[in-house]
Amino acid sequence: MRHPHGLRAAAAAAGLPAIGDAYGGGFYAGAISHTANGVATHFLIVAPAATGATGAGYTLTTAKQWKTNIAFTAGTGSIFDGAANTAAIVTNGIGLHPAAGFCVGLSIGGYTDWYLPAPLEFEIAYANLKPTTTSNNTSQGINAYSVPARTVSYTAGNPAQTAIAAFQSGGAEAFMVSNSHWSSFSSNFSARRVSFSDGVGTTSGTTTFTTSHFVRAFRKVAI
Repeated sequence: MRHPHGLRAAAAAAGLPAIGDAYGGGFYAGAISHTANGVATHFLIVAPAATGATGAGYTLTTAKQWKTNIAFTAGTGSIFDGAANTAAIVTNGIGLHPAAGFCVGLSIGGYTDWYLPAPLEFEIAYANLKPTTTSNNTSQGINAYSVPARTVSYTAGNPAQTAIAAFQSGGAEAFMVSNSHWSSFSSNFSARRVSFSDGVGTTSGTTTFTTSHFVRAFRKVAI
């Protein structure tokens, strides 16, 4: 594996953002392939922790419900496209959906297209910006939409903690690990939440809409 500093230098030489670089109102978290063929279609951008996240440990400390009732929300079944899920949530009534409502209401760096990420968008951020040295859950991690595609589950030590200090636990941009983050994916009467402690939720698992969890907004840029 190429050293992280070498990867950053190669990205800079190619005129591309490197993982963790300030970019597009937030920080570059990795590329995604909406065609699931290993060819990047979008850059994923995670919002700044101080203004684009909420829950205990973040500057904004209020955890959010996915939805205020347990009625099904149609159109939120994408595991890789949080923007599409969030658009469906808006159609179904953003006032009923506190987690997505937080993201949709953001204006950061002149950008207002923030959304609640899908599970496999979170997976890319976890793989690239994992905050801790905690062992990964080895039943998680397969992601046909990552670039390159991830075809096998995590091992206990791979992905490793990010080398980017700002995203390590205690850093200014780190994902909090004391609770899970809501994704925008739902199935029937529950939604997927993702743990940045061990990666649980990137591939499987849902919980009741009305439970309160952390929120961290994303946006994407077409390549």
